[in-house]
Amino acid sequence: MTLTRSNPNPNPQPELPPRKPTAATAMRLIVPLQGVVQGRGGLIFGSLIPCALFYFLQLYLKRNRSSNSRSNPPSPSTSSSNLAEMTRTSSRSNLLSRGSIGPVRISARATPIAKPNESPYYIGWDKASEDPYDRISNPDGIIQLGLSENRLSFDLIEKWMSENLRDSIMGGEGADLSISGIATYQPFDGTMELKMAMAGFMSRIMRGAVSFEPSQMVLTAGTTPAIETLCFCLADHGNAFLVPAPYYPGFDRDVKWRPGVELIPVHCRSTDNFTLSISALDQAFNQTRKRGTKIRGILLSNPANPVGNLLSRETLYDLLDFAREKNIHIISDEVFAGSMYGSEEFVSMAEVLDSDDFDKNRVHIVYGLSKDLSIPGFRVGTIYSFNENVLAAARKLTSEKGELELWDKLLNVAKVNVTPGSACHCIEPGWFRFCFTTLIEEDIPVVMERIRKVAETRTS
Repeated sequence: MTLTRSNPNPNPQPELPPRKPTAATAMRLIVPLQGVVQGRGGLIFGSLIPCALFYFLQLYLKRNRSSNSRSNPPSPSTSSSNLAEMTRTSSRSNLLSRGSIGPVRISARATPIAKPNESPYYIGWDKASEDPYDRISNPDGIIQLGLSENRLSFDLIEKWMSENLRDSIMGGEGADLSISGIATYQPFDGTMELKMAMAGFMSRIMRGAVSFEPSQMVLTAGTTPAIETLCFCLADHGNAFLVPAPYYPGFDRDVKWRPGVELIPVHCRSTDNFTLSISALDQAFNQTRKRGTKIRGILLSNPANPVGNLLSRETLYDLLDFAREKNIHIISDEVFAGSMYGSEEFVSMAEVLDSDDFDKNRVHIVYGLSKDLSIPGFRVGTIYSFNENVLAAARKLTSEKGELELWDKLLNVAKVNVTPGSACHCIEPGWFRFCFTTLIEEDIPVVMERIRKVAETRTS
């Protein structure tokens, strides 16, 4: 039977535009299904079918809404942009209103290093670099005599390298220095090939009196990092080394700046030709111990810089005995071993160690190519030690007024930069360090004339 329902409203309404199906519309269509099937089955199917259809309709509507929202994302309104900008401006205003907490700080290690160095050694360097002497372009400039830079063999090195370009880069016959062998990562302590070459060269410098074992070497970028590394290996921050004075001003940089180790000058006098005595060494050791500072070693330069004398074989014996008695180390800087003149014999600490039964674990030798080969810019240095622990760690670390017045006159009036003895911690005033290897022969009369003029004004 078909049932029809009459329209109670005799006046037809205007046709409305079609609307999207809603859940209410769906239910009006689904609920009459309960009357299609009679009995219990009709009740069950009449309940399940509407629920299932209702679920799928919801899923359909949800997907349609999601696709519409993805295809037409809402554009940010002007008001929301203004609000975000106001928020950022407000945050910055709050930060700025607090003010600065203080200056930007650096570490306590870097602070003393960053301060201007007041040593005449470095002041002279700066002045000479600002106004360097040149015979043609700047004949009134400052002549640099405060820099130990040997230029006497530059022409020989340049000539050899131009004639042996390939060998100078890749090595000679039989050398394993192919680009595939040297462009990759190398051992931090230096290649064995370079260690072997260094050991052979050092033996030649010592006139064959001693042989050096490459496996006991650690190569560094010059003697400065070699000494610095040894300080890290042998001493803790606040410990000290004894050093005969006058001494090379660069030791202050090498030992103090980063390792934080103190240098205790052991003063030597000109009446003894600045010779180091064991009694002076012992006195400095005891005085430092009374202050509560631990002495970790002796720092030597042999040949001595700046005074130029040599440590005798007997003195080296005494130093080794002293180090054993006090239970301290010896660092022997022998970078000038091949730059000697005259008949006086140079004796390396390594040679003395081979000649008797000494405790080799206390001795560490430093050498480099800057002085003897005149190539300071190549930065090649070495630590030679018998101590396996050190090698292992390294693989991984009157008044001075008159003297300074004369130094100031030489620098600013005569325009000759030299290093005053006070910068080398010399106990006697009036001594100066002259490095003449930076000059050519024609420059020497110019230097002497400038010094003469200043000397005459000082005596008149």
